[in-house]
Amino acid sequence: MTIKLTEGAIEALTKGSDTNSPILQLLNIRKIDGGNGPVRFRLMMSDGLHSMSSFMLSTQLNPMAEDNRLAPNCLCQLKRNVTNVLKDGRRVVVILDMEVVTPAEEVGCKIGEPTPYTEGQSKAPQAASNLPVRPLQPQNGSDAPMHRGPNKDFVKKAPPACPNTPGGSSKVVPIASLNPYQSKWTIRARVTNKSGIRTWSNSRGDGKLFSMEIVDESGEIRVTGFNTEVDKFYSLIETGKVFYISKGSLKIANKQYSSLKNDYEMTLNGDSSIVPCEDSTDVPMVQCDFVSIADLETREKDSVLDVIGVCKSVDEVTRLTTKTSREVSKRTLNLMDMSGKVVSVTLWGEEAEQFDGSGQPVLAIKGAKLSDFGGRSLSASFSSTLMVNPDIPEAYKLRGWYDKEGHAMDAQSLTEMRGGGGGGGNTNWKMLSDIKTEHLGHGDKADYFSCIATIVYLRKENCLYQACPSQDCNKKVLDQQNGLFRCEKCDKEFPNFKYRLILSANIADYGDNQWVTCFQESAEAILGQNAAYLGQLKDSNETAFEEAFNQANFQTFVFRSRVKMETYNDESRIKATVMDVKPVDHREYSKRLIMNIRKFAAQ
Repeated sequence: MTIKLTEGAIEALTKGSDTNSPILQLLNIRKIDGGNGPVRFRLMMSDGLHSMSSFMLSTQLNPMAEDNRLAPNCLCQLKRNVTNVLKDGRRVVVILDMEVVTPAEEVGCKIGEPTPYTEGQSKAPQAASNLPVRPLQPQNGSDAPMHRGPNKDFVKKAPPACPNTPGGSSKVVPIASLNPYQSKWTIRARVTNKSGIRTWSNSRGDGKLFSMEIVDESGEIRVTGFNTEVDKFYSLIETGKVFYISKGSLKIANKQYSSLKNDYEMTLNGDSSIVPCEDSTDVPMVQCDFVSIADLETREKDSVLDVIGVCKSVDEVTRLTTKTSREVSKRTLNLMDMSGKVVSVTLWGEEAEQFDGSGQPVLAIKGAKLSDFGGRSLSASFSSTLMVNPDIPEAYKLRGWYDKEGHAMDAQSLTEMRGGGGGGGNTNWKMLSDIKTEHLGHGDKADYFSCIATIVYLRKENCLYQACPSQDCNKKVLDQQNGLFRCEKCDKEFPNFKYRLILSANIADYGDNQWVTCFQESAEAILGQNAAYLGQLKDSNETAFEEAFNQANFQTFVFRSRVKMETYNDESRIKATVMDVKPVDHREYSKRLIMNIRKFAAQ
């Protein structure tokens, strides 16, 4: 079947009229180096009557040119496009979506004798309203010639601007069509993320700014407002609401501050206008390109990506002090998806304080940063967007899978240093006997696993030591016998010290037992007391001190452990260190046992 070109489409495209997915032939393609900006591709297209070289490929379609799918003579169907008028009056057709319907090698030559199109000098004999359309498909498999007829919908007047657009005159265009070379436009987009107001002060003066991320059906972009624009627009902007935005300045995006898939970013200025839009049902809530948690192992460190999963477990909020002496809130949770893998995610600031992980909600994160600390882990920064139980198909699919079978899966964690939240199957489960039978710890890297085991003996001797009182130092101090304690690491003397725990324990399950070392947090979890209180008991009440250890004997916990072969004095032995201790969630543990029983029964 021969596909015919849509004659007259070039003229209609330059006028910004509705072209009803025309078929055009690519005559030439040229790469345009954007300097510091993105590479762009300029196309010469033909409709059989006219040719025009003012076609520009949107950057998201660059792969079509880079892998040679777009080659001279191929036939293309334009599915989405927008016509922009440059400052000098020239018109550029930006192609937003396009499909190659016939490869170049099958066409072989230029179709017809097209002449360069000049506005107002149409070669087509038909009136604009009777331009021919793409031929209809043949009936009953026939190879009969195609019929071309008039199509009232082919060329229509451009729809008038919505009366609520700023000024009522600018045509609403998609975000994907924005570029620095045009200024008369209006976009209609939803705010998906809004920052707080940030201030600065330097030798050039003081200032303030805020930023937001907006999305429409074609793409997304980051918008920043400074000083006057902060006062003018900040209180108006609400996350989740849709606005008409016009007359911002476009520049090359600084990827250090934005993870959005757009080569440009927008800055508001004195001419900018932002007007709320009442009808917003057809504007998407967010655009995400979700990555499977299992695929995180293959991604580069510091990659910024989108993930979605079920919040298997969540830790309490902690506070830490940064190098600039600023306190910040931190919360860690474990996220699991249908790949059966789990990853640790760290939330910061208000997100950490406000997040509610009860009920194991579905959590989608746009713009999480990937780290290789302790295996693979994610961090949600201030520029990330968090959505709890979002109204998207991926969330409903994940919820149904998790409630049916995922909750009982024996999943594996990508994050080595994080512990499992209560026996629910979010890490590498082993029996203690597996340490020997599977030769854990014998490789170049340490092995991490979780097990459910019981304390059978705790060694009280030398379990406490006097440590440096500095916040970030746990080095053992030397008693100067003059009321001062010296820390060699800090090279200082202090009038006091803090107690630290280093506890040696023997734990056992039904198959084997193992000596493990438990440091501060895990030791306190086992003994049920903090180190400072235990230090006081050791100095003042030996009976109460021993009772704390007796109470811990024969208690059962979930142990997250690290094992590695170490050599000392030419003797090699496995050293096991407890990274985390959690109480057993018997409901989740029973589900996991039932799942394993069914798995063995099916073999």
